[in-house]
Amino acid sequence: MKKVLLLVLCLSFVIISVNAKQMQPDHAKIALESPGQGKLISSNRYLPDYSFTKTPTVLLESYYDYMIGSYNGIPIRNIPLAGGGYFMTFHGKRTAAGARRTFYAHLNAAGQISNINEISQVTNNEGYSTLGVDPVSGKPLYAWHANADADAELEVQFTSDAFMYDLSGLFNEIQVIVDNPITITPGVGNPSLDNEFIWPTIQIGPSPVNGMRRVYVANRNFVSHNTDVKPSENLYLAYADFNEDMIENGVDLVWSHTSIPEMDQWNHDNVWRRPFHALTTDNLGNVYYVGYHFAATAEPGVDHIEEPNMDIFICPNYGAGTWSRVSSYANIPTWNPPGQPGGTGYFVGEGDVPYADENLRWGIVDSSHLNAVTSSTGKIIFPALFTVTVDTGGYYDGYQTVKAVIYDTATQQSVIREIYPQKDPTDTHNQAFTPWDVEASWGVPEYAPASDGQLYLTPEKIWPFPHWDAELHDGSMAFHCNNIKVSEPNDDGLMVAVWQDSYRAQLYNKFPDSYPELVAYANTPEVYIATSNDNGYNWSEPIVLNKVEIPAFANLKPMWVYPADKVITTGTTPEGYKVGKIGFMFYNDYTWGANAVAPPAHSVNDGGAVMFMEMQIEFGPDTGTSNTDVTAPQITSMLSQNYPNPFNPETNISFDMPANGNAKLEIYNVKGQLVKSLFDGAAPFGRTSLVWNGTDNSGQTVTSGLYFYRLSTDNHSETRKMMLMK
Repeated sequence: MKKVLLLVLCLSFVIISVNAKQMQPDHAKIALESPGQGKLISSNRYLPDYSFTKTPTVLLESYYDYMIGSYNGIPIRNIPLAGGGYFMTFHGKRTAAGARRTFYAHLNAAGQISNINEISQVTNNEGYSTLGVDPVSGKPLYAWHANADADAELEVQFTSDAFMYDLSGLFNEIQVIVDNPITITPGVGNPSLDNEFIWPTIQIGPSPVNGMRRVYVANRNFVSHNTDVKPSENLYLAYADFNEDMIENGVDLVWSHTSIPEMDQWNHDNVWRRPFHALTTDNLGNVYYVGYHFAATAEPGVDHIEEPNMDIFICPNYGAGTWSRVSSYANIPTWNPPGQPGGTGYFVGEGDVPYADENLRWGIVDSSHLNAVTSSTGKIIFPALFTVTVDTGGYYDGYQTVKAVIYDTATQQSVIREIYPQKDPTDTHNQAFTPWDVEASWGVPEYAPASDGQLYLTPEKIWPFPHWDAELHDGSMAFHCNNIKVSEPNDDGLMVAVWQDSYRAQLYNKFPDSYPELVAYANTPEVYIATSNDNGYNWSEPIVLNKVEIPAFANLKPMWVYPADKVITTGTTPEGYKVGKIGFMFYNDYTWGANAVAPPAHSVNDGGAVMFMEMQIEFGPDTGTSNTDVTAPQITSMLSQNYPNPFNPETNISFDMPANGNAKLEIYNVKGQLVKSLFDGAAPFGRTSLVWNGTDNSGQTVTSGLYFYRLSTDNHSETRKMMLMK
């Protein structure tokens, strides 16, 4: 097979993104042509019983049909008061020619609309609103981006709702909490003055101040400064303390800001690193920014960089501490089956030469819109799509699975758990579900006869995207439209994972003669809801909702589906299974496919409707005994904070190597100029300690001030700050 390079970032997308501020679809990996056609998944695992406590209901007709909620957050949240209900936020247009506005909705416990309207009173082009709810008072806090001043950059705005006597929409004065452009000083290189941090996500956690909570707003950089100016969305975190009285009395919050030095460096490096991360917190005052990244040299034609790419950035002390990173490889080994019995490998590279088994693995691709949650047991959970990838940088987008990454904050270890599909419990050959090896005997691929009488590999596949056609939007549909979200585990360990699948539509639209029985699914996106009753370790077979099989979904084309932040436990079955209810927000797209993303899926903006539904689900027995851990090898933070700090005349700097390897430790001034090379060579396993006496490479004493020291190894880099005071 020949490589088919997806069109990546081009001038038209730059123009579109400047106006709409959508994430830019530039990829370090190359999409490869997926050989053959597959078949539908067969499974006999536990399928939860469910019912609708509120059937899909229109909240608002809207003419903005792309990613109606936050990219990386949950825009529908329970109200933690006796009355219950939900708060929601989304962006939309009341008319096709109108401005995109940010909306709020307040629903009572019966799922009926109590209030719905624009948040602000000023007509402005707004977007990507995010929502947090105070766990003590039940009051909602909102943020979004919009242009709030005379310059070209967007700002991030914030407000809260006093929400008294069950009356919503009592908004306080809008604050600008990120006044772009922002200056960022990397550890190496010159400061950049034009950073534009947008796409906010809210998270609420405890505060170090008695009687307060702390609201965090994660904002991502639209501007990049690497050699080829490729997207690298570093974090700018705003945070402030509040309590119920402050919100009711309209007191402006006092905001502080921080960024992750390593991500700031990524944004400025010659090496291109692009992060896809989400914000979460725990009850101990730790802030986490978790997800994955890819890395590639900025030189054209050079392959991607293989390095630990699954990241847990950690900031202690309620966001005021020093950031560190725990990283691991998001790689699960797999193998290359023969395309026909006795034949050569199914997956081939240049010259149709089959890849060796060691060249293939499952890796994270097209999961830019994941979210992250924290369990009461101290586990960080985020979902991702794992795809068959090649160590040279390619990936086969026709081979997808849905998995959960679980990071244990106590042990600093990550495991990968299968959500869907899952391998057979008797399969001891494969580390994970393997589409061409779903039946015993394990390690022997499955084949089926074709019309020519020959046997061909027949892998079982899914297509976990809201549209069947990967070629939409100049081949970037999977980048733009992936949308997998998980709810936070409740106190009983109940949670859901939600995504969309269009594989039946894809099979019919690509192979209509082979699948005439799927004609009803030709224009049918489907909602998948998997459940867990043990904090995300084991998962059920997914509930599938679509207009063909589910009467409540008749005539609906559901897109951009978001679960509420938490399942509410409502009871227990006679068998002892927990039962819970959870709300969902989604968009009913009148014409399937986004008009708002250029080039559009269709030319007429006929809109759709923002919808709400609520389901009661039985969280049944052990939902996945076959779901074994896939352990991810860890790379913990290697560079220690210097001591003493501040210092005069000298300070100690240490770093820890997980294995023998090359290392470089360098000191830079605030202008990004190299001051001193402390170490450059082979470093042994374990700790290396060095002393800097405040001199440069010429032996001259440097002046007082702020300095940065950076550790670089073959697959890791870290930067920290220190202060010389004389």
